[in-house]
Amino acid sequence: MTDALPDKLHFKIGEVSKIAEVAPHVLRYWESEFSLIKPKRMGSGQRLYRRADVELILAIKHLLHDQGYTIAGARRLLEETEGRIEFVPPEKRSAEPHAPVAESGRLESIKRELMALKELLSKEK
Repeated sequence: MTDALPDKLHFKIGEVSKIAEVAPHVLRYWESEFSLIKPKRMGSGQRLYRRADVELILAIKHLLHDQGYTIAGARRLLEETEGRIEFVPPEKRSAEPHAPVAESGRLESIKRELMALKELLSKEK
């Protein structure tokens, strides 16, 4: 979607709403939940989102809607990766779903822990 973003420095909330295909109140909520989204305010109080903010909003939408993350999980992932989650538009994604790079090591760790628990439980019987 970042390729389809208009060549502008700032976007109003209505424009971002159309680009991300979410309602403006959702953007305002995400702004309160994700400290990385920091739109500037005009003298009239209207929000102006930078291009980086819009790209981050698209990544958040992908994490929440496509990957199934919770708000807390997406926030944690963004904090761990310092907001460097790359949004890949659906038309450029591979057919195989995959976990973000930061999650792959954690998934392996969880898998090992579950296998160890399974082994402990089977010994108790």
